[in-house]
Amino acid sequence: MLTFDQVSLKLGGQIVLKKLDFRVMPGEMVAILGASGAGKSSVFKLLTAEKRPTEGDVLLDSLSLRDLSVNSVQAYRRQIGIIFQNYRLLPQKTAFENVAFALEVCGKSHEIAKKVPEVLQLVGLKGKEDKFPRELSGGEQQRVCIARALIHDPKILIADEATGNLDPLNSRGIADLFAQINKERGLTILFATHDPVMVERLSPRVIRLEQGSIEFDLKQCSVDQAFVGLL
Repeated sequence: MLTFDQVSLKLGGQIVLKKLDFRVMPGEMVAILGASGAGKSSVFKLLTAEKRPTEGDVLLDSLSLRDLSVNSVQAYRRQIGIIFQNYRLLPQKTAFENVAFALEVCGKSHEIAKKVPEVLQLVGLKGKEDKFPRELSGGEQQRVCIARALIHDPKILIADEATGNLDPLNSRGIADLFAQINKERGLTILFATHDPVMVERLSPRVIRLEQGSIEFDLKQCSVDQAFVGLL
């Protein structure tokens, strides 16, 4: 379970998150919405332990992210998978090598032969293993990123504007892939988005932020309600 326990965050003297209090259960799908500057990126910075709460605490099960030592941060980050809007792939490595690299850097090269083909097939890239990023479409590059995020069998998948650079067709494909991963692996997924396609196809719980506070938190939310005033 992921817990935000009365979390506030101050950056550069400015309060950017105010008393966030919510729980995310294992296997839950949650969309974090809000206008630019509402605090979505700050929530993700706390989740990745890039920032620590000014007040309150963030917990993954019983692990406090506020108290993580420097040495513990990397071990914690292997429990979460992170997907970015800008793919951050290594241009000189193939799709297979980009995913394998995530295992190499943590001393798990012995797992590459088994796990990399499995996750590439899961994300729909069978037959594209030897393609370099420049030879892949934007949607395919994002699928490589998703494969890379899954390679450590994370507890939580975090996606920050995963379809921000994609056309509607590829956005639907990524949304459907998230649904498949959530169903088949029971993986908790949190995603920030400005893309109505993601909410329409996934029907997630919606936590909407407004100026650093929770405006509403709804298990069932229409696209119109989720994005009113944002589009």
